Order: sequence, then C-alpha cells, then structure tokens
Amino acid sequence: MAGLLGTVALLLLLLTTTAATSPADALLAWKVSLGDPTALSSWSKARPVCSSWLGVDCNAAGLVTSLSLGSLGLIGTLDALDAAAALPALAVLDLSDNMLTGSIPASLSRLRSLATLHLGDNGFNGSIPPQLGHLSGLVALFLYNNHLVGSIPAELSGLVSLEHLDLSENNLSGPIPSSLGILKQLTWLGLRFNNLTGTIPREIAGMMALKGLAVRDNNLEGELPATITSLRNLQYLALSDNNFTGTIPPDLGKGLNLTVVSLGHNSFSGELPQSLCDGLKLQNFTVHRNNFSGRLPSCLKNCTALLRVLLEGNQFTGDISEVFGVHPNLEYLDVSGNQLTGNLSSPDWSQCTNLTRLHMNDNRISGNIHETFCRLTSLQDLDLSNNHLTGELPNCWWEFKLMVAMDLSKNRFSGELPISTSLGLKLQSLRLANNNFLGVFPSVIETCKSLVILDLGNNMFLGDIPSWVGTSVPLLTVLSLPSNNFSGVVPPELSQLSNLQVMDLSNNSFSGEIRMDMPNHNCSLESFHIAGNGFMGAFPPFLQGCNSLATLDIGNNQFFGGIPKWIGSQLPSLKILRLRSNNFTGEIPTDLSSLSQLQLLDMANNSLTGSIPVAFSNLNSMRHDLPPSVQPSRIFHFDRVNIYWKGREQTFWNSVQLITGIDLSCNRLTENIPDELTYLKGLRFLNLSRNDLSGIIPERIGGLELLEFLDLSCNELSGGIPPSISNLPSLSMLNLSNNHLQGHIPNGNQLQTLADPSIYGNNLGLCGFPLSACEPTLGQGAGDHKELRDLGLCYSVIIGIVFGFWLWFGALFFLEQWRLCFLRCVDGLGIKIVVRS
Repeated sequence: MAGLLGTVALLLLLLTTTAATSPADALLAWKVSLGDPTALSSWSKARPVCSSWLGVDCNAAGLVTSLSLGSLGLIGTLDALDAAAALPALAVLDLSDNMLTGSIPASLSRLRSLATLHLGDNGFNGSIPPQLGHLSGLVALFLYNNHLVGSIPAELSGLVSLEHLDLSENNLSGPIPSSLGILKQLTWLGLRFNNLTGTIPREIAGMMALKGLAVRDNNLEGELPATITSLRNLQYLALSDNNFTGTIPPDLGKGLNLTVVSLGHNSFSGELPQSLCDGLKLQNFTVHRNNFSGRLPSCLKNCTALLRVLLEGNQFTGDISEVFGVHPNLEYLDVSGNQLTGNLSSPDWSQCTNLTRLHMNDNRISGNIHETFCRLTSLQDLDLSNNHLTGELPNCWWEFKLMVAMDLSKNRFSGELPISTSLGLKLQSLRLANNNFLGVFPSVIETCKSLVILDLGNNMFLGDIPSWVGTSVPLLTVLSLPSNNFSGVVPPELSQLSNLQVMDLSNNSFSGEIRMDMPNHNCSLESFHIAGNGFMGAFPPFLQGCNSLATLDIGNNQFFGGIPKWIGSQLPSLKILRLRSNNFTGEIPTDLSSLSQLQLLDMANNSLTGSIPVAFSNLNSMRHDLPPSVQPSRIFHFDRVNIYWKGREQTFWNSVQLITGIDLSCNRLTENIPDELTYLKGLRFLNLSRNDLSGIIPERIGGLELLEFLDLSCNELSGGIPPSISNLPSLSMLNLSNNHLQGHIPNGNQLQTLADPSIYGNNLGLCGFPLSACEPTLGQGAGDHKELRDLGLCYSVIIGIVFGFWLWFGALFFLEQWRLCFLRCVDGLGIKIVVRS
C-alpha cells in the first residue's frame, strides 16, 4: 500500500513539473516580463504554439526547435525565460535587433541542441558566460553590438562545430585567446570595434576554413604572424585602426582570392606584397595612413574588380598610370600624400566611368590633363591639389555635371578657365588657388547656385568682382580672392550673402570705400581680410555687430580717423585685430581691453597718440598660454594672418593656435610702458619700437616667460635694463637700441646668445657683454669725481677750439696788413697751381 502511494505521488510530481515547464507557459511568462508587447499578440493559450505563435517553429514531435524574434522592438531581459527546461530541442534562438538588456544567462549553455545563438544588436551587458563553450553543437554565435565587457573566454574553444563567431562592437578587452586556433570549422571571426590588446596569435593558422578575419578598431599590436599565410581560404582581411607594426608577410595573398584587404591606420612599413591581387578578385583595398614605401603592386593594374582603394598617407613611389586607369568598376580612389609620379594624359583614365571620388593631392604628378579625362562623368569629388600639373584645362572641363567638390590648387595650371555651356553645376566647393590662371572673374561661378566655398587666391585674375556674386551664389560661405589683380570697388551686393563667413580680398588693387551693409545686422562673418589694397575712408562701419568675427585684418590700406570704441563691445569674438600701416589717429581706445579672446593686436605704422592703456592687462587670452590643441573651426583652411616676426613678414594659419603678441610700433605713443603689460604672461612677442615712450623698462619684464621677441628700440627710455630680463628662457630676438639706457647689461644664459652689439646701440650709458666691459666700481664718490673730470676735459677742448679760431681769424679780420698778406699768399699759391697744370 505504501509503495502504491509513493508511485502515485511521483506521477503527480512529474505531471506538475511538466505542466510548470511546458513551452507555452514558459514563453507566456517571459512575454509578461517583457510588458506583454503587441508584437507578440499571437502568443495566447487559445492558439496552438507550433502553428500560430509568431517566430515559433516546431519539429514533427511538437517540440519547439526555433525561436526567431528579431527586430520586434522587445524590451526586457532573458531572466524570466526558462529556455533550458521548457525548450530542450531548441536549435535556433534569434533575438537580434531588439532592446533587451541585462546579462546573458549562463543557463543557455544547457540548450545542447542549440546550433544558432543570435543576440546581436541589443543592450546586453556583463561578461560573456564561459559556460557557452559547452555548446559543442553551436554553429553560429552572434553577440555583436552590445555592451559586453571583460575578456573573450578561452572556453569558447570548446565550440568545435562553430563556423561563425561575431563579438564585434562591444567593450571587450584583453588578448585574443590562442586556444581559438583549434576551431577548424570557423569561417568568420569578427572582433572589430572592441578594446582588445596583444597580438594576433600565431595559432590562428589552425583555423584552416577561415574566410574572414575582422579585428579592426582595437588596440592590437606587434607584427602579423607569418602563419597567417597558411589560411588558404582567406578572402576578407580587416586589420585597420590598430597599432600593428613591421612588414606584411611577402606571400600574403599568394594563390588566394582576396576580396577585401584593410590595413589602414597602423604603423606597417616596408613594401606591399606583389601577390595581394593574385586572384584578381580584390574589391576593397585600403592601406592608408601607414609607413609603406616602394612601388605599388603591379598586379593592381589587372584587378578590374576594384571598387574602393585608399592608399593615402604613405611613401609610395612610381608612376600612377602604371597601376591605375583600366578599372571600369572603380568608385573611390585616394592616393594622396605619397610620392607618386606620372601624368593624367593617358586615355586609359576614361575607362573609370564609375569613379565618384578621386584624390591624388600631395604627390608629384605632372603634365597636362588629357581631354578624355572629361569622360569621368560620375565624378563628384576631385582633388588634384599640390602636384606639378601644367597647361590649360581642357575645353570640356565643366562637363562634370555631378561634381560637388573640385580642388586644383597648388599646381602650375595656366591660361583662362574654359567657358561653361552648362545651365547649372552642382559644385559646392571650387578651389583653384596658387596657380597661374588668368582672365576676369570666372563666369562659370554664376551657374553654381549651390556654391559654398570659392578660393581663387594667388593667381592672375583681374578686373572687378561682378555684382551678381551677391545674388547668384546665395549659399556662399567662403569668398577667398587674395593675391590677384582684382580692382575696382567692392560691390555692395555682397551684403546679400547672409551665410558669408570668410571674405579675403587681400593683396589686390581694390580701392574706394567699402559700402557693404549687413541687413538687420545679420552678419555671419568670422574672418575678414582686406589688407594690401587701396581702400580708404573710416573704419568699416558695417562690421559693427559681427558677433562671430574672429579675424579682422585691414592693414596696409588708407583708412583714417579714430579707432572706434565699439570694437570692444560689438566684436566680442575677436582673436586677431590687425590695423597696421594705415592713417589711423587719436588714442588707442581703452575699450579694446574688453576683447577677452584677443591673441594678436597689431596697430603698427599709424599715427596713434597718447599712452598705452593700462587696462590692456585685462586681455584675458594674453594672460595665459594658448591651449596645446583646439578643434579647428569650419574655416580652418582659410583663416590666416600675417605677422612681422623675427625681421620679416610671416603667414600663420589657424588663428586659434597663433603666436600671441602686441605690435604698436611706429606710432607717436608717449608716457611710460605700463607695468600691467607684464601681467600678459602668454605674450610671445612685444614690439613698442619707434614711439616716444619714456620712463623705465618695467622691472617685472622677466615675468613674460614665453616671450621670444622684444623690441623697445627708438624711444626715450631711461634707467637700467631690469635684471629680470635674464629670466626669459625663449628670448631669441631683442632690440633696445636708440634709447637713454645706462648701467650694466644683465647676464643670463639666454642673453649670452644674443651677441650682436647693435641691439644695445646708441645707449651711451650701457656697458657689458656684448658691448665694452664695464670699468671696476670705485664707489659712488670716486664715480662722481670721474664724471666731473671727464666733463671738465670736454669743456677744456671746446674752449681751446673757440680761442684758436678767434686768435687767427680775429687777427685777419681786425689787422689789415695781416689780411693783405694772407690774401697775397693765397693768390700766389693759385698761380703756381695754374702754371704747373
């Protein structure tokens, strides 16, 4: 009886357990934990699981074998899913592209029938459970694009049937386990976008079936193991954006059908293997930003399947046309920043009809451009800048109807630009600077309604700026025309360019007043250069209210009148203020001290009077050293300023990183040099020469520790040279000449390198290196006595000269006999000279 009761109890327990872990109950319980999502509305006890539930498939025995719920927007965790108990026959678990979070349950390792585990594109965190290595039947494991951390478990080497492993786009760290080398069935290993370190293990050679190795964007280092050439099925190799070094194994690619080779952004060196394209199936070839050298693999010429090639930033040599040209499928080619030669005159280039981006800038390519080049009608981005290209552009040049960006700058092109027959071009950026183009303002610009950047600087264009520039190219942001032969007045219509950020008209022959007027003070200017022209009138009033203006250079013109006080309040973003070589008068406005971002103040060569404002001590950006690195602005490539630096004018680009300084030389400034200038510890140059400054050199001048250039010459300064000046460790140019300085020249390590005596010239009271040595000090009384003695000697000499003069010439004047005798002697001497001649 007792045995019967025990059997009944056991049966009841089994029935209860079976009921509690049925697939329907387990899945419905998980559905409730997910918030009963609408996407799983078909999951109901009223419907059969195997035939009506979304994403659920069963076998003939009614056991669930597949749960495929990808891209349903599910939110929750896997904690409430008792898959191991309820779904023992599960072969496919696909929950990809949802919003599931939490850790990956180690209990999934009990699903011994599992062949595919796809949890990619979710928000899972924590580490990868090592227990997953027990799933010996697993064929595909996808955990990419989650928030997983920790190392890759070495236990994954137990997945002996695994063909596809993708752990990319997580935060995994540590090395690649060498034990993974025993996965002989693995065809794809995806580990990209993690924080993995160490080297690629040489045991990788054991993955004999491997077709794809993707480890880009990690912190891997060292050389590639030579064993990588044993992967005879390899087609996809992505190693870019790591810290790899050394050379590439010379046999890499030999006998293979490589389709993708990505080695960019590493520190590889040496030559590329000549066998990389043996299989002629290479499509993506990117080795940019390394230290490769030598000639490009000649086999690339025959790789007509190439779609994308990035070789920029290396030291490749050889003729570009010997490698590229016959590539009808090529869409993207960048070989910039190398030492490639050759020319573009070969008609082979016309076969690259699918090419959309072509960058060959910063090489040594020369010669003319063949007219068949115009057949590349798919081109959208062309950069041939900084080469040795010559000649005129083909007449067909403007047939690039899809071109968005074109850069031909820094070459030797010549002649007039071809006339465009197009009704409209899509050009957004046109850069032709630093060539020998000539002619009037290019009419083709009028058809470029989307043009944002126009750079024609350093050519030989001439004539006026057409008024239609202000109306036909409304999106223009950069108008850069420096160093040409443009003339006339600036058209007022340019005021209508509401997006204009950079305007550079410097070093031309413009004249007259600037009559631009920003409507409603809608001024977007950030950089305004008009230096080196014949502009006249008062300070340009339209600039008032240009709150974003950072660089203002109107030097070397004929502007006159006072400097407006409103600069300090209306131009709060100014970093560069250059007004030199004009006719400005009056005092320097104290209001300029409100320019907290000012880094360069250049008012040299004007007729300014008064004193140097004490309030300049409030120029905050000059009180500190500039930051070591600042994100460049959008106008970085066009923002520049000229500075008289170390005896000559130099051009500095990127005003954010500019040398900080003040130049007030060649004016009529008076009174003392304010002590407060020594608060500007970020100054690298200070030029106050050729004024009427008096008083002493500030004692704390040595506090300007970054100062490299100091010129106080041609003033009325007196007293001694402050000893603190010897504390300037970077001082490389000094001029204190033509003042009234006296006493000993201070000693100092850096001062001893300034051995030119002229830097102290015309200061009669100075002595010491590099001038004559100072006499030994005899005490104050002895010194005074010596000065009196020297003074008496000078007076004695003067009196003697005066006395002698009157002794002789007075006698001739008052005594007639002496005078007649002297005249006869002179006449006789004249007769002798005539006779002898």
